[in-house]
Amino acid sequence: MQDRRKFLKQSTKAAVAAALLPYYGCSSESANGATGNEDAAAAAEKMAETGHKLDKFGIQLWTLRDIIAEDPKGVLKALSEFGYKQIESYEGKDGIFWGMTNTEYKAYLDELGMDAISSHCDINKDFEQKAQQAGEIGMPYLICPYIGMKESLDDYKRVVDQFNECGAIAKKYGLRFGYHNHDYSFQELEGQIIQDYMMENTDPDTVDFEMDIYWVVTGGADPIEYLEKYPGRFKLSHVKDRMKDVPAEERAASCVLGNGTIDYPKILDVAEKQGMAYYIVEQERYDECAPIDCAKADADYLKEIKI
Repeated sequence: MQDRRKFLKQSTKAAVAAALLPYYGCSSESANGATGNEDAAAAAEKMAETGHKLDKFGIQLWTLRDIIAEDPKGVLKALSEFGYKQIESYEGKDGIFWGMTNTEYKAYLDELGMDAISSHCDINKDFEQKAQQAGEIGMPYLICPYIGMKESLDDYKRVVDQFNECGAIAKKYGLRFGYHNHDYSFQELEGQIIQDYMMENTDPDTVDFEMDIYWVVTGGADPIEYLEKYPGRFKLSHVKDRMKDVPAEERAASCVLGNGTIDYPKILDVAEKQGMAYYIVEQERYDECAPIDCAKADADYLKEIKI
């Protein structure tokens, strides 16, 4: 078992090291026949010449879930080399700071020139401790990533009550609480859209929302309509593209940015006008290339996008 762990760790480090070499990774064909970075460049050429590039963008570490636990520092270093300036963590087996203390985690990100902007976490376990630790290092957000589809509106009343409690706890430690939507958020229950109910019954002074744009689209809703309907409530976003030519009911269809169907220049332009503060890459399916290479290709796309 020890030999296998050693092999896995060495393999992970080799993959991360390889990612720092000149990049030729993604090879999926685009509509114009381009591949990898060529595809991202072709997409960039089609973007409006007006507007401005993003000053900075981040990545949700769930994108690297298959390798990060073996070498967190190596993965973070690779991401910094790709151009990511912001990190959104999630709660793995070694916690939201990946086996480091909160201050060690911040110090390492500082060394790499990156900021810890948020983390997804289990809000039902030691939330106040997590809020205290996040507040100590100036992390702006803790996020509830998932609650699942409930049976009744009364169930969601209990959810929003808990969200408001989490918001009050977060405020006590100098940060804010947020909720990350999935596709179920846009279903109707007892005459109300679940996402609308949650937004209209949480305290805007302490509770914000992270718009996973992919899941809005997959849930059959319009991201722009929601951004304009609730200005200032969506402070974080997950920037994740959806494959072309997949059935509407296909849920697991994320792909490299620029290879899919979601019009990010248009959406992010509206998002910025409506108060969006953080643009965070997340990719959950890797048909085009390995996860670390997809993270590189996603960064290349966002470096060129104009909003």
